[in-house]
Amino acid sequence: MAADSTIQCDIVSAEGELFSGPAKMVFVPAAQGEIGIAPRHAPLLTLLKSGEVRVQTPDGQEQFFFVGGGALEVQPKKVTVLADTATRAKDMDEALALEAKQRAEEILKGNIDKIEQAEALAELARAVAQIKMIQKLRKIRV
Repeated sequence: MAADSTIQCDIVSAEGELFSGPAKMVFVPAAQGEIGIAPRHAPLLTLLKSGEVRVQTPDGQEQFFFVGGGALEVQPKKVTVLADTATRAKDMDEALALEAKQRAEEILKGNIDKIEQAEALAELARAVAQIKMIQKLRKIRV
């Protein structure tokens, strides 16, 4: 495959690097909606929300990752996902995501200050996004 028909993709979080390699296309959950990034994309910096990052590799495979927010930097030959938290989709645990969702909902029912409320809402958004992604991937695999 020609070098200019792929873009270098790096997905990293505080825990380490999850993916580094060439991609035909990368899809990310930007703050204003999903963005598709192809080789020679215009430079871009944006925030990410919790959700699915999908990497289409040159061999036609797709790799799925979950990010809990972060930032995206796009250059014509490189896309970098700097995630607050990230995990490979195959390593996600639906039971843990359901527990996190329930925990956040319980916190929100209590008498809490604005900081605790913001933290609980962020946790709830991450958990819901993880659950949706797990359910979507389950449908793809079936």
